[in-house]
Amino acid sequence: MPRVSQTPRGEETSYDRERLGQWLAGQARAEGISRRRLLALLAAASAATALPPVPRAAAATSTTIVKPLPDEWFTVRGTNAETKWESLHGTGYHTPVDHFFVRNHTSTPVIEGAGWRLKVWGSGLRGAPGIDQAVEFGLDDLRALPPVTHSAFVECAGNGRNFYTTQQGQTVSGTAWTLGAVGVARWRGVRLSQVLRAAGLTRDAMDVMPRGLDDEYVTGGVSLGHVRRPLPLAKALDDVILAYEMNGEPLPYDHGHPVRVLVPSWAGIASIKWVGDIEVSAEPLYSPWNTDFYRLFGPAYPDGGSPPLTRQTIKSAFELPSGAAFTAGGTYHLRGRSWSGAGGIRDVQVSTDGGATWRPAGRLDVPRRDGWVRWSVPWRPSAPGPAELLARATDTAGRTQPDQAVYNTQGYLFDAVVRHPVTVV
Repeated sequence: MPRVSQTPRGEETSYDRERLGQWLAGQARAEGISRRRLLALLAAASAATALPPVPRAAAATSTTIVKPLPDEWFTVRGTNAETKWESLHGTGYHTPVDHFFVRNHTSTPVIEGAGWRLKVWGSGLRGAPGIDQAVEFGLDDLRALPPVTHSAFVECAGNGRNFYTTQQGQTVSGTAWTLGAVGVARWRGVRLSQVLRAAGLTRDAMDVMPRGLDDEYVTGGVSLGHVRRPLPLAKALDDVILAYEMNGEPLPYDHGHPVRVLVPSWAGIASIKWVGDIEVSAEPLYSPWNTDFYRLFGPAYPDGGSPPLTRQTIKSAFELPSGAAFTAGGTYHLRGRSWSGAGGIRDVQVSTDGGATWRPAGRLDVPRRDGWVRWSVPWRPSAPGPAELLARATDTAGRTQPDQAVYNTQGYLFDAVVRHPVTVV
């Protein structure tokens, strides 16, 4: 049986380098669409969806999401819904399910648990079963296995993308998220490693690719198939969960019911919702979601792009609306949250004068791997006029938010300090 890596960060780096080389050499196994065709579609989509210099208003309604999306909690962005940070004030450590952001490639499928089956198949299992001969698990089968509960954030790789344009003056493609495409929940489920071993995992296994049951994703008139993204075996056997509960309740439809993948601290695309099958392969696997859509392209990166995105970056956000008003001479407690994919948050500094001076914020939580810390700092604005609030976090791996994020054409992994405008009256 394969051994679980004791140094998952190192395994991720090695995996990234190896897969990038295999992809560029045309050695990864693809399905449905050639690399040349996908690159052409990606170029066309990038030109069509680049963010304008001034963000346009989001769509007023959505027909693709099941749960209510009240204006005071969400900004609707096409098939997606971004959480408004001011709505999280006072909600506690875990993001309430009804406030949790929604990232959909198409629309939320309504799947009942009674008839749902998870198919595990591929050349990395004993007997190399095809999908028609897959080892199957029902929801009751998963619930019969030893459960695990873990608090972790899920965050879209494009969270903060809007600030490449509005703060750095750079054109990027994709949904213009501000900072609300993130949430922390208490997930309960079963370790993916248990399911893979029960299905007959072999020493030849290399890639593990979950696939969602939502509609096929179509771009440029071509279907790229169901959303899917391979994981390295070392990661799949480390801390990945097949989750069937969220904050103590069955998963809601919009968040993956009946079962979703949870890959802690990685870009949200890895945490496939509505998982229907998992391919375990003895050869490297290709997916548009790990070759073209979730790499970094731009002047700072190789011609073939960066390795596939894995861990999330570091960010901070105030629990305030943009342009919030304060009264001069009043005393306030500025609150916010900071998080990182590399570890817990060690400390947070806040500036209330546009970055001229900084002071430490008081942490309300201990640093947690895969989670965030809430923080607070008092402020007594002295004079009327515009002001900029800034928050800058440092994590336990020693990473600190920079003044500027490194540009990439698709606007992923924004990590710079965000300038939050307010008004003192």
